[in-house]
Amino acid sequence: MSESPSGSPGESLGEESGDGAAVAGLTTGAVARRLGVSPTTLRSWDRRYGIGPAVRSDGRHRRWTRQDVARLETMCRLTAAGVPPAEAARAVQGEPAATAPRAVPSARPADLADPVAQAGSGASRAAGRDGRAAAGALPLGDVRQECRGLARAAVRLDAPAVQEQLARAVEEHGLTVAWQEVIVPTLHAVGRKWASSGDRYVEVEHLLSWHVSGTLHRHTRPTGRHGDVDAGAPGPVVLACVPGEQHTLPLEALDAGLSELGVPTRMFGAAVPAEALIAAVGRLGPAAVVLWAQARSSASLPLAQHVAAAQWGVKGARRQPLVMLAGPGWLGRTTKGMARPNTLGDAVEMLAGLYTRPG
Repeated sequence: MSESPSGSPGESLGEESGDGAAVAGLTTGAVARRLGVSPTTLRSWDRRYGIGPAVRSDGRHRRWTRQDVARLETMCRLTAAGVPPAEAARAVQGEPAATAPRAVPSARPADLADPVAQAGSGASRAAGRDGRAAAGALPLGDVRQECRGLARAAVRLDAPAVQEQLARAVEEHGLTVAWQEVIVPTLHAVGRKWASSGDRYVEVEHLLSWHVSGTLHRHTRPTGRHGDVDAGAPGPVVLACVPGEQHTLPLEALDAGLSELGVPTRMFGAAVPAEALIAAVGRLGPAAVVLWAQARSSASLPLAQHVAAAQWGVKGARRQPLVMLAGPGWLGRTTKGMARPNTLGDAVEMLAGLYTRPG
């Protein structure tokens, strides 16, 4: 379904009339709504790179034809893939709109003039006059090129592009590297923008988190029972957020990373009540229990100590779980005898090692 110049549905984009003359196309506002970008962005692309409408009614007002919109769609695809706008514009102008490239050029050093990288750049200041454009000025800093593409897609609320970027990052770099070097920096940038903007752009964080979670779930393979507790085989790894903790994405990433190696897990998700956690530990006899705490206020050391003291098995061969404390909430706490990984890679390696030791 297309929009009329006023943005209402029902009218198509500009077409050629019988004598070859072009009829009026869409306004800038209608095209912006169609593509999920701000009008300011479209005007900036026109002014900076010449990616504008071929026809202007009365010599002043922009009217975008089907061919113009096709060029913009290519521009959006390339910038969503991490290509700097100037480079994307050159690619669009150098090829016909119908055959403009969709592939992403090989990664190159971050462009410090990129408005996504520098919130104070001229493009970002101009974008700040429009709410949706201002959302694009994420404080990413010095990060992989893929972060910029993922951030641009997220602030445009371009769900298909977000999903495509995440899938490509995992495929090309592996889940652990994609999490640590692409997903986490982008999530942090969105979080900082949210926190510094008076709770604006919440929708960007929610959309990005939803698709990150979906990507992680698609890479999590169910694992069967790893032996029987009574038979002496190590139990699964229990993954749980402490009571009151709602941030599950890091545990979902760990679950996916362990499943790639065939390590059995039991994911319990957000805000697991203490009684339920203790009961699950008693029933499963886990090799390890990972407790995630984002906030210091929710990081209960007595709960962790209680879990670490759990025992099971026959008399004379009692076993206890390794307790792994994950998340910034545990920083500064005395955690003698408990594991404290620094990264997802560290946690995966440490936990996988429990299933490869002799005996």
